[in-house]
Amino acid sequence: MRFTPHMKARAFGALLAAAMTSTALTGAFAQEDTIKVGILHSLSGTMAISETTLKDAMLMLIEEQNKKGGLLGKKLEAVVVDPASDWPLFAEKARELIEKDKVSAVFGCWTSVSRKSVLPVFKELDNILFYPVQYEGEESERNVFYTGAAPNQQAIPAVDYLMENEGVERWVLEGTDYVYPRTTNKILEAYLKSKGVAAEDIIVNYTPFGFSDWQTEVSSIKKFGSAGKKTAVVSTINGDANVPFYKELANQGIKAEDIPVVAFSVGEEELAGIDTKPLVGHLAAWNYFQSVDVPTNAEFIKTWRAYTKNDKRVTNDPMEASFIGFNMWLKAVEKAGTTEQDKVIDAMVGVSVPNLSGGYSTMMPNHHITKPVLIGEIQDDGQFDIVSQTPGLIVGDEWSDYLPDSKDLIADWRAPMSCGNFNTATGKCGGKGE
Repeated sequence: MRFTPHMKARAFGALLAAAMTSTALTGAFAQEDTIKVGILHSLSGTMAISETTLKDAMLMLIEEQNKKGGLLGKKLEAVVVDPASDWPLFAEKARELIEKDKVSAVFGCWTSVSRKSVLPVFKELDNILFYPVQYEGEESERNVFYTGAAPNQQAIPAVDYLMENEGVERWVLEGTDYVYPRTTNKILEAYLKSKGVAAEDIIVNYTPFGFSDWQTEVSSIKKFGSAGKKTAVVSTINGDANVPFYKELANQGIKAEDIPVVAFSVGEEELAGIDTKPLVGHLAAWNYFQSVDVPTNAEFIKTWRAYTKNDKRVTNDPMEASFIGFNMWLKAVEKAGTTEQDKVIDAMVGVSVPNLSGGYSTMMPNHHITKPVLIGEIQDDGQFDIVSQTPGLIVGDEWSDYLPDSKDLIADWRAPMSCGNFNTATGKCGGKGE
C-alpha cells in the first residue's frame, strides 16, 4: 500500500496520541505506585474521644517516614476510613481497605469487640493488623500483631501495686460491658483469689458503652468500701463514660485516698480538656506516660506538637504502641525486601525498635511485644506522676496462667510450630479458640 501525505499525517497523529496515552498512563501509574497503609479508627461515636488521636498519630508517622524517603523506594500513602464505633462496620471497612484499596497493612481498632469483628477478615484475606491498645489476652492470631498490653503487662501489676503500696483488701471490678472488661476481670478475679482474697471481698459490675447515670453504681461502690477494709476500684470503663464516672465519685465525696481508682483506659488524651480536679490522686496503669523523661520521648512530643500545630497537644500510651508497631512493620518490610504479607509476618518475629520509655521493645514469637509497666498518679494538669515502674521489660502473656482453660497454652508463630494455641499438656495445636 502506498501512503499518501494525508495518510502519513493520520498515522503520525495516531502514533503521537498512543505515545501520549502511554505517557499519561505511566505518569498515573507512577502516582499510584505507592505503598498503601490502612488506618481503621473510629472518628465518630462513643470511641472517637480515644481513637481520633491514633488516626492523627498514624498520619504523622507516615508523613515523617515519607520525609526520610518512604519505604522500599516508594512513598507511603495513608487510606483512612471511619468505622464510627460500630463494631460490625469495622469488618466492612477492613474488607474495603484490603480488597478495594489494596493496603499492605492496617493499623487500627481500639475495643476488643472491634478487633474480634475484623479477625475473620484478616484471616480470610491474609493481611496484617497492628492492634495498639491494651486488651484481655486469650488470643494469638497469625495475622495480628499486638503492640498494646496483655493483662500481665498492665492489669496484674496494677493490682499488685495496690496490694503492696496501698494495702487494698476489697476490690470493685468496674467495667464497660464487652469482651475486654469481662475477660480481664475474669483473670483478675482468679488472680485475686489465688492471692487469698475472699469471694465476698470482690464485686464485679458492668455498664453499657456511653453510660452516664452513675449515681446508683457509685453509691454501691461507696457502701462496699465502708466495711472497714481498704477498698479500690479497678476500672475497665472505656470511652466517654469515664468523664461522668469520675464526676460522680467527686459528687459523692469519694476521694483517691479513701477509695483509689486504677484505670486501664484513661490516659492523657481522655483527660485533655476536662476538669481533672475529681481525678487528682487516682491512678492509671500503662506502659508509657507523656511525663517519661527520656530524649526519645521528648523528640516524639516535639514532632507531634509541630505536626498538630498545637503546643498543648498531649501524647498517650496507645500512640506509643502505634509508634512501636509502625516502626516494627517498617523494619520487617525492609528485612523481607517486600510488603508481601506472608513474608512480612515471618520477618516480624525478633524485630526490636526503640520505645518511648528509653528502651527497646521486641516482637516475640507469640506476636506480643516486650514492655515496661508504669503506674501513674493523675495530676491537676492532666499529666501523670509516675509512682512505680518495673525494673525491666515484661513479655506479653497471650494466654493467662490464672484461667484453667488457658494455663497450658502457648503461642509460637515460627515454623515448625506455627500455632497460636499449642497445648503443652496434650502436645497438640488447637487447645482453645480454634
